[in-house]
Amino acid sequence: MSAHALDHDLEALAASARAALLREIDASGAWDADPRWREAFETVPRHLFVPYYYAGAVGGYERLWRDSPDPRARERWVRGAYADAPLATRVRDGELVSSSSQPSLMAKMLVELDVRDGDAVLEIGAGTGYNAALLAHRLGDEQVTTVDLDAEITESARQHLAAAGHHPAVVTGDGARGVPARAPFDRIIATCTLTSIPRPWLAQCVPGARILAPFATGLIALRVRDAGYATGHFLHTPAYFVPLRGVVRPEQEPPNLGGLPRRARGHELFRFLLTLTAGRLDPQEAYTLWEREGQPGRERYGVTVGDGRSWAWLDDPEGPYTWPLP
Repeated sequence: MSAHALDHDLEALAASARAALLREIDASGAWDADPRWREAFETVPRHLFVPYYYAGAVGGYERLWRDSPDPRARERWVRGAYADAPLATRVRDGELVSSSSQPSLMAKMLVELDVRDGDAVLEIGAGTGYNAALLAHRLGDEQVTTVDLDAEITESARQHLAAAGHHPAVVTGDGARGVPARAPFDRIIATCTLTSIPRPWLAQCVPGARILAPFATGLIALRVRDAGYATGHFLHTPAYFVPLRGVVRPEQEPPNLGGLPRRARGHELFRFLLTLTAGRLDPQEAYTLWEREGQPGRERYGVTVGDGRSWAWLDDPEGPYTWPLP
């Protein structure tokens, strides 16, 4: 078997599994607002970007790979490559450092990015290269730049992209600094969780650009006014991603939720509020606010960057509920 070829049976299985994944995303409505993304997912073969990945197993991870000598293991690999699930692609010392995101969530994010023909897009977090390939299929290789801090990750992404017939700009560097040599950008999409909005991104955007990024346990969609100001709301969608590396994060003690009702402690939207306001709102204050405001959904929250500071807010960036961000 060559480096990127499958035997006939596995090729047939990959085609069948990809068709099933498309039907599943169709049913979710993820690309209803922009059906052109369906063609990208139909055309770009995900299995080329995950020649191996790690499945959860008792005591750690099990490695599934394309060139396993066991034919049943190869079948499991190709079926898993087209599951609507995130795939762990790099694990170091038991810690996940890179993954391929859940396809239906990728579809939602790409639709929400709201690209137009001719847009220049910067992706923060190259991962396997799959998301960059979807962008390149839609916009053209020359319009897409993807960056990652880890040279091993960028080299793998570059190889995977070439195998799929795409050659966007793949840059090794600190994503928090953007890629000034390739600016300006009409869109920036991050595939890693942020704790703050990097200021260099705003400076590398055209006025009116859109930034879409995982933040806390949600997705923030910002509209950039200029190099010093951007603001926007969270989408309603939950999102859990690997953190952006290269950024120093203050250590946070897990909050003590012992005095709160069980329904709040286990509620996903309350956990979002705690994550968004970590270190700035204690759990009892957060619970009081959450109940008083009717257990608000993510879309009522937002983030603003401007006037030399950045802050999260509920309902109104100038309203009574605001919290400073790093």
